[in-house]
Amino acid sequence: MSLSTLTPEQAKRLLDQGALLVDIREPDEHAREKIPGAFLMPLSKLDEAEGMPHAGRKVIFHCKSGARTVANAARLASKAAGNCEASLLEGGLDGWKKAGLPVEIDRRQPLELQRQVQIGAGMLGLLGTALGVFVSPWFLIVPAFVGAGLTLAGVTGFCGMARILTKAPWNAALHSSSNPTRAA
Repeated sequence: MSLSTLTPEQAKRLLDQGALLVDIREPDEHAREKIPGAFLMPLSKLDEAEGMPHAGRKVIFHCKSGARTVANAARLASKAAGNCEASLLEGGLDGWKKAGLPVEIDRRQPLELQRQVQIGAGMLGLLGTALGVFVSPWFLIVPAFVGAGLTLAGVTGFCGMARILTKAPWNAALHSSSNPTRAA
């Protein structure tokens, strides 16, 4: 079963008629910004999920940009198989916003863990390079260490910086709800 792709406008019309919107992003992403009424079913927990909620309704899957839904279309189709007609939202949340459709943003929620890792790694790399150039070449070990950590995260899926960041006080809500080893 292949999944059709819907424009944000087509998806909005179907949602207004009772279709179900399923967000496959991680809980930290969903908590910060979401399409109103979207049901969260993280891709990382898709295989554990019991089945599609509200069987028989048209289901529209979405992520941030549409890339995760397209890359995982076969898994999503098998999850929806037999229970409902399913589609993908073209452009994901970004496409939805670009079309001028409403989103809920909760700025009290921390930035997504992946963005926190990117900011932290970028700052450490920049600081280590500046100190290496202006203070001592020994500081160049900092960007080398960051590069090694990012390579390890990409190869293994384990991100030590993400694990550390989940313990930060501003991420208290993430301690129990997200996977801290998700690669950045």
